[in-house]
Amino acid sequence: MKIVRVQDIIGTEREVTGPGWTSRRMLLKKDGMGFSYHETIIPAGAVLNLWYKHHLEAVYCVAGNGSILDKATGETHQISDGTLYALDKHDQHTLYGGTEDMRLICTFNPPVTGREVHDEDGAYLPDTGED
Repeated sequence: MKIVRVQDIIGTEREVTGPGWTSRRMLLKKDGMGFSYHETIIPAGAVLNLWYKHHLEAVYCVAGNGSILDKATGETHQISDGTLYALDKHDQHTLYGGTEDMRLICTFNPPVTGREVHDEDGAYLPDTGED
């Protein structure tokens, strides 16, 4: 059994930040669950162009608000507490922070190793087999 408390991750190597986001990686590839599990904070007003070419992601909003633009369809969807979105087709998207910080719970498959940051396309690179 694994017990992970987000307050124990803050300020460690499992808290990774980039322009417009902070990700607290609670479960990683090395934890052996077959997926990774993150708490991600998107600050109000952030704009992130993302495209997870090598990962599928499900995201559940537990606080705050924002929106997501599906670049393939041009549709924009509002995100608030209780909303889940799933990037089941490696969807290119733009994530917009709203009027308050969004707190998102994210699951990635395949799992991330922990230090990934977005490349020029907004993607995480594929796993190289290393933990």
